[in-house]
Amino acid sequence: MELIPAIDLLDGKVVRLHQGKYDEVTVYADDPVAMAQRFEGEGAKRLHVVDLEGARSGRPAHVPVIQSILRETGLQVQIGGGVRNEAIASQWIDAGAARVVLGTVVIKSPGVAKAICKRYPGAVVMALDARDGKMAVEGWQEQSEQDVAELAREVDGWDIGAILFTNIHRDGTREGPDVEGTAELQSKVEATVIASGGIGTLEHLRALARAGVRAAVCGRALYSGAFTLSEAFAALQQP
Repeated sequence: MELIPAIDLLDGKVVRLHQGKYDEVTVYADDPVAMAQRFEGEGAKRLHVVDLEGARSGRPAHVPVIQSILRETGLQVQIGGGVRNEAIASQWIDAGAARVVLGTVVIKSPGVAKAICKRYPGAVVMALDARDGKMAVEGWQEQSEQDVAELAREVDGWDIGAILFTNIHRDGTREGPDVEGTAELQSKVEATVIASGGIGTLEHLRALARAGVRAAVCGRALYSGAFTLSEAFAALQQP
């Protein structure tokens, strides 16, 4: 299973939210570039970057910081938060991003999302953020009635790079990922489903791997000292 460290940005700092709530913020570092370089030094190949203010406002809010991460590391960076049109997607791809992450636009402007996928085949991660099985949008501030599983099956045919599945109730809690829900979603689609939310121990990672989950994003557990990225990679190598 591929493990992808995550950097969430708010006010120029590395933070984590609890269950996506902007009023429950923990700041972990003041230098996102140094954090990205640390992850690279520990063996990461890919990095998940979320512009939380961009997700809330609908437009990128951390462009210089993210550009610095792209310039100063050799990581394959996937960028989400505020990617709501083709111009912004192109801006990030042209700047060196390996992938862009689409979320809200899939619900509110599906034609735009599909056009981005067509223009950049294999370079789009579709973020399906679930609250009680339904899609949450606008930085998780709004709830839609779109069923996540149905949407996953639809976008699976758009030549996407991956599906990022987040159970919002688990996000930032370290109480355990939605192993069953992630594995079930993976069984319904061809694209790799990336688990997100709730990872707090090395055993949580092993549980995802045993269930056949192909990739996972991890943030708070790495920042809080639950385990290091090096320890996580070693644990996933064990039979």
